[in-house]
Amino acid sequence: VQLVESGGGLVQPGGSLRLSCAASGFTFSWLDMSWYRQAPGKERELVASILSTGGLTNYAGSAKGRFTISRDNAKNTAYLQMSSLKPEDTAVYYCRATRPSGIDYWGKGTLVTVSS
Repeated sequence: VQLVESGGGLVQPGGSLRLSCAASGFTFSWLDMSWYRQAPGKERELVASILSTGGLTNYAGSAKGRFTISRDNAKNTAYLQMSSLKPEDTAVYYCRATRPSGIDYWGKGTLVTVSS
């Protein structure tokens, strides 16, 4: 499975961004998809996840109400819509795909910087 994130960049506080994660090399609809982030000097943390079956979603407390994870199986792509961004959302955002066997794959990340 290959994962390529895009959509990061510089945004002002209160702004919005949509991250994309394009997957290839496996049947996308079978993959559980997640977004993680890692801020400088901090550990990588889960932001949101969406299951392959039923599209059940889960969010970290910091993301609830501001971020929305979604997927388009026809486009083999997962998304993270982020709004009301705060400086503390600044991080490298990583896409993770989990196969039914439990094997994980990671993208290389996309940098999100929230600053005025």
